[in-house]
Amino acid sequence: MRLLSRSVTIVVVSISLVLLVLLIRYWLCVKQYLFEKEELAQLAKQYAGLDHELAFTKVITELRKKYPGHILPDEDLQWIFVNAGGWMGSMCLLHASLTEYVLLFGSAVDTVGHSGRYWVEISDTVISGTFRQWKEGTTRSEVYYPGDFIVHEAGEATAVQWSAGTWMVEYGRGFIPSTLGFALANTIFSTQDYLTLFYTVRVYLKALLLETSTYLTESGIF
Repeated sequence: MRLLSRSVTIVVVSISLVLLVLLIRYWLCVKQYLFEKEELAQLAKQYAGLDHELAFTKVITELRKKYPGHILPDEDLQWIFVNAGGWMGSMCLLHASLTEYVLLFGSAVDTVGHSGRYWVEISDTVISGTFRQWKEGTTRSEVYYPGDFIVHEAGEATAVQWSAGTWMVEYGRGFIPSTLGFALANTIFSTQDYLTLFYTVRVYLKALLLETSTYLTESGIF
């Protein structure tokens, strides 16, 4: 009897998970998105080759003009370490929701590792330095330079390498919470840098609260 009960429970849970995944996939296909990767890439390319800090300042200014209420204010912008897949970088989150994010990313040191495999499409525009990508199933890598645009398809895995001083503008579209396991695993189980974990979770929650507030305001609720 217990075996039958457990089997029924497993079947019900499995069916529920499948239905949840299908529902999320349908939602991701039909919903409207705030950003377009081509537009973000075109914006970032204008400042490729400049000093990265100057370029980032200009990118943030332009994004705030084009997407008022959707970019975090200066007091919430923070460079936060990211340890994942064997590499180490730093990010500055500008926007995040359940289905999109925009951030500044890069590394001041040479670093290499695994890209991760996500339920998210990620695109990057290189501002400075060089980025090398080795795609799964191939025997050659490609190098990208300032102004180049790279797309990491959902479900794709690659080897990635940033030379010291490589900085880029990144946009992600998909089910963003699905990236958190990879993004935070090293921080939790390897570096055990729980302050960085706190910073990461805090800024994501701030971005979600900003999106909620903007949505309610634009809807006329507040």
